[in-house]
Amino acid sequence: MISRPAAPASPFDPPSFSYQILTSPLALLIRALYHAFSLLQGPGVSRNSNHIRIVCISDTHTQKPPIPSGDVLIHAGDLTNAGTASEIQVQIDWLNSLPHGHKIAIAGNHDSYLDPRSRGRSDVNNTLDWGNIHYLQHSSVRLKVPGQGGNARVLNIYGAPQIPACGGKEFAFQYRREENAWTGTIPLDTDVLVTHTPPKWHLDLPVGLGCHFLLKEVWRVKPRVHVFGHVHAARGKATVLWDEGQKAYERLCGRKERWILWGGSLGIGWWLDVMRLAVYGILGLLWTKVWGAEMHATIMINAALIDWRSGKIGYEAQVIDV
Repeated sequence: MISRPAAPASPFDPPSFSYQILTSPLALLIRALYHAFSLLQGPGVSRNSNHIRIVCISDTHTQKPPIPSGDVLIHAGDLTNAGTASEIQVQIDWLNSLPHGHKIAIAGNHDSYLDPRSRGRSDVNNTLDWGNIHYLQHSSVRLKVPGQGGNARVLNIYGAPQIPACGGKEFAFQYRREENAWTGTIPLDTDVLVTHTPPKWHLDLPVGLGCHFLLKEVWRVKPRVHVFGHVHAARGKATVLWDEGQKAYERLCGRKERWILWGGSLGIGWWLDVMRLAVYGILGLLWTKVWGAEMHATIMINAALIDWRSGKIGYEAQVIDV
């Protein structure tokens, strides 16, 4: 007898292919189609010869992996495990030792000291020395960065650490999943957005561990780059085009499947959204790859470095030119 594929042990573990085929084959097909279009669009390499090279990392959890060179280094949270001031300071000192001209860091849920609500009693009187790192906590920094072509360019970077609740009181910057912690918080002139949580349905596993309210806020702002982490198993990079196909994909991700053969009905809306996803995906490829035009897009990067299976460094830093 063939055994039924096991469900993931944790929401943060990726479901097996066989489990997805059995439980949500249509959703699997939709995700495959969407990610195929994203892959064909490419990683969004800048055509500007005066580009800025951004190195993206997240979820190092006290580890100190090799980091490639670049103009700006971004750490999207979870520098540590226990989140004590001393543990965070060790990671700060490591980041300060790296040669990048500009460095950005935000907190993750494991960086307990940085949130007064989760800070341990032994750390009440301790402080941190951030050195030359820009630590962003619901705040922005405007960087003047020498581009690769020799001319200085300006980047507006906004960072925020809050995440939908996923643990106990020792976890930092948590809010209830149904709570809107994002609307109207990100400046419209943001070029690079740094959060710890992903936006919902983007590099956050099929279950959708990201935040719905953050997704709506990213739709409003449409930054050039969005760097995050938190969901280690969804690490990767994707090109997001802000069009009707994108809206259709997100609606499809939120639908619960009901098989016609099992007495249900997918409905006309489902089929229309599948058609929108396919048509806009093809048009986007024609527009950018055949006609050579540019479309307003966001490069989303889940920059987690720790492998979800081993708890050790399993991935490399991701690099983007803007």
